[in-house]
Amino acid sequence: MEEWAPPGIAWERDNVGLQIGDATDDVTGAIAALEVTPEVVQEAVKKECNLIITHHPLIFKPLQNLTSKTLSGKLALDIARNKLNLYSAHTNIDFTRDGVNFALGNKLDLQNIEFLHQESGTMKKITVFVPPDYVEPVTNAMTKAGAGIIGDYEACSFQIRGTGTFRPLKGAQPFSGEVGKLQHEDEVRVEMVMPAWKASAVVTAMIDAHPYDEVAYDVYPNEAIDPAYGAGVIGSLPDSMPVDDFIAHVKNSVNIPAVRWTRGHSSTVARVAVCGGSGSELMPAALQKKADAFVTADIKYHTFHEARGIIHLIDAGHFETEVFVVDVIVHRLKKRFEDAQTKFYATSYITNPITYS
Repeated sequence: MEEWAPPGIAWERDNVGLQIGDATDDVTGAIAALEVTPEVVQEAVKKECNLIITHHPLIFKPLQNLTSKTLSGKLALDIARNKLNLYSAHTNIDFTRDGVNFALGNKLDLQNIEFLHQESGTMKKITVFVPPDYVEPVTNAMTKAGAGIIGDYEACSFQIRGTGTFRPLKGAQPFSGEVGKLQHEDEVRVEMVMPAWKASAVVTAMIDAHPYDEVAYDVYPNEAIDPAYGAGVIGSLPDSMPVDDFIAHVKNSVNIPAVRWTRGHSSTVARVAVCGGSGSELMPAALQKKADAFVTADIKYHTFHEARGIIHLIDAGHFETEVFVVDVIVHRLKKRFEDAQTKFYATSYITNPITYS
């Protein structure tokens, strides 16, 4: 899960990862759902699954207590009593490639899907000076820790040879040279990019692999955009369609009897932005990328006013725009562990608390 949706890309105030349980447990079976409910817990027990994977975290805010007086408390206690584990991937699976938003875009038959918005400043660059014979082990260690990935390429680095100088002081244990004497050393300057949240692990791996007792290195902010992560997606329909036909297409695709929407300026829809769940703050990005329509959920009344006559803004339901990621999770885990005997299931229960009538 974390190879695909690293916790480090989650919204900083989110709560992702193992919520309840023991990370050392062997997984007997796993069941995925948008959120955990009493029915999902019962289903996990019945199918002999000791792992529940959800999109929405059960524990989101700091706990004051854990009792049966609240639904979340009852569920947590029930999970613990049945020796189950609960793992949640929330905004990290929203922001990753092929996550929630790609699943929704695919469901709407969008083509040439790309991220709607990507933040700069999520990357850093590390520079370290290494003796030539140690370049490979040092770069290998940094690569294993997560540095040097650019798009579909890994182990990316830039290396240039030069001369480093240093004078070991009393108490130093120099790899080469003598205490008190100025040393000129043949060294290689190695540069690699890395996600900001992996910087600590990369630095630790680099120092462990480096032969010097005092390592000279720099970590810089990097304004490059990581192509693997972003918010929302945008794509094009196979053929443009009249607005009313597109509304019917949305309802049919996400299986919702009605949507809340406001009419934009165009008579047809060809380019569509989407964001599963609460994503109306991305409307400026949708406009900037010339989307005819924006499909999301939890839209406020005044946001509809802002969109009126500008972009077709469609609220297709929180559950309805996110639920497709459950099947994606199951598919990826089955493929990742195809040689294992562990069974992976999507819940058979509709966990949506909302009824339309």
